[in-house]
Amino acid sequence: MSSLNSPVSIAIAGRTPDTVNYEKALQQLGAQTLTSLSPEECAACDGLLLPGGGDITPAFFGKQNLGSRKIDTELDIIQFQTLERFLNAKKPILGICKGLQLINVHFGGTICQHLPNAANHQWDGRDQTHYVYHTGYSRTDFFYQLYGNSALVNSAHHQGIDRTGGGLTPICQAYDGLTEAVSHCSLPVFAVQWHPERIMDNGGRELLSYFLNICSR
Repeated sequence: MSSLNSPVSIAIAGRTPDTVNYEKALQQLGAQTLTSLSPEECAACDGLLLPGGGDITPAFFGKQNLGSRKIDTELDIIQFQTLERFLNAKKPILGICKGLQLINVHFGGTICQHLPNAANHQWDGRDQTHYVYHTGYSRTDFFYQLYGNSALVNSAHHQGIDRTGGGLTPICQAYDGLTEAVSHCSLPVFAVQWHPERIMDNGGRELLSYFLNICSR
């Protein structure tokens, strides 16, 4: 937890300059950021952001490559190790896009390596947009608190959750049934499939501010 009057510190497990958008968005909200490939360095921060990026090495969820792209196994290992450290410390974690998928795999879930409706979700020279709809059984989850029953989000992915990991609850989905956000049943862990750092004036600010507020407790 951050000390009195000091900014919340957020570790971003990734490679610069791939994380510039995340850094700028968090710093805009008053957070201090550390982008690092060292789980030890990251562990000193108040919270962890697992960013978007390429696809997870399929072997981590027991599959052969059936459509995964831009695999970076070294980065996967570092991100899983960093995730483990924050889980053990029960510190807040936010997953974004690939980050959601990393969290799902860590808890024993699997990934659909190329969605049937990938053309409606994946990057096409720009983000695509679509609505996501609350599917949780409670109105206390972060999605309902921030957005109510639905929200318009951006989309730039061709993979998604197949089997949901243990302890994770799907709380919203796209029009085609794809899980777009999850939260853990007992740990301060949640994740979204969209990119709030790229839509700060359209719902992103609220989501990242919610995360920083949890990290400051």
